[in-house]
Amino acid sequence: MEMRQLVARTDTQTELVARVRREIHEIIHGRDPRLLVVVGPCSIHDVDAGVDYAKRLAALSNELSDRMLILMRVYFEKPRTTTGWKGLIMDPHLNETCDIPAGLKCAREFLGRVLDLGIPTATELLDPITPQYIADSLCWAAIGARTVESQTHRQMASGLSMPVGFKNGTSGDLQVAVNAILAARQPQTFLGITPEGRASAVTTTGNPDCQLVLRGGSNGTNYSAAQVGEAVTLLQKQKLPPSLMIDCSHANSSKDPARQPEVLDAVLAQVTAGARHIHAVMIESNLFAGAQALTSDHKALKYGVSITDGCIGWDTTETTLRRAHSSLKVRF
Repeated sequence: MEMRQLVARTDTQTELVARVRREIHEIIHGRDPRLLVVVGPCSIHDVDAGVDYAKRLAALSNELSDRMLILMRVYFEKPRTTTGWKGLIMDPHLNETCDIPAGLKCAREFLGRVLDLGIPTATELLDPITPQYIADSLCWAAIGARTVESQTHRQMASGLSMPVGFKNGTSGDLQVAVNAILAARQPQTFLGITPEGRASAVTTTGNPDCQLVLRGGSNGTNYSAAQVGEAVTLLQKQKLPPSLMIDCSHANSSKDPARQPEVLDAVLAQVTAGARHIHAVMIESNLFAGAQALTSDHKALKYGVSITDGCIGWDTTETTLRRAHSSLKVRF
C-alpha cells in the first residue's frame, strides 16, 4: 500500500488500464476482430531505452489501432532454468545486490511512464507477491512455461483483474496449460497477503479471461494450422473459450529471434484463410536486434540491446507490424 501511494496511478492511467482490459475481454471472447499484439523487449533493464521504445511504439500503435490492439512487453521478472539475472524487480542495479524495494519502485515508475504515453502494458508474473505492487498498472499478464503447472500461479491468476495467457509447458505439452486455465477460471482460496502486508486467507472469484499461448517446446514448433486446430479442439472439449495467442519467439522461432517475422507471416496466413480463434500474437523486439551478455562494466552495454533473449530490432518490428496490419483487412 505504501509503495502504491508513493508511486500513485493517475485517473488517466487507471482509466486506460480499465478500458484496455475490457477491450482484451472482447477480443478473447470473439466480439472484437482486432488482433491483440504483445510486443517489446524480452526484459526491461534500461528504463531510458524502454521509454524510447515505448515512444516509438505509441506512434505506430495509433496508426494501426483500427485492426490491432498493441500492448508493450514490460517484463520485470525472468524465470531462470538454472542461474542468471532475475530481472529489474529482483536486481535493478544489475549487480546481484537484489535491491528489491528499489526494483519495485523502479518498475512502478516505469509502468507509469509507459501508460502516460497511452501504451497498454503486459508482463509475466513470476513471484506471487509481485502483483500487489504492480497489478493495477497491467492490462494483460502471462503465466510462463516454467510455472504453468504451479498451483500457486494458477491460484494467483484466478484472482488477477486482468486477462491472463497461459503458455504451454517447456516440452510443448498443451494439457498442462489447459488444466491451468480450468483452475484459474474457478474460485480459489489460498494464503496471501493484504495490501497492508499482512498474511491472510485470500478467496478469489475466478478469472474468466484466459488464453492459451502456443510457444513451441522441446519437441518443436506448434503454430501450424493442424496444431492450432488441435489446441482449439482441446479447449472446446473442456468448454473453454477457444482463444489462442501465438508466441512468435522461443521454441516457435527455434530460438532464432530473426525468424519471428517468418512465424508471424505463417500465422497471419492462417488468419487470412479463416482461422477464427487466433486472437493474439507475441513478439520479442527491442530498439536494436540481437542480445548481449551482462557484464560488470555496465558502461560497456550497448544501448537498446537485450541482455536476456535476443530480439528483432525496431526497423524490422515496424515493417513486420505494418505488413500484419495490411493482411488483417480480411477480418474487417
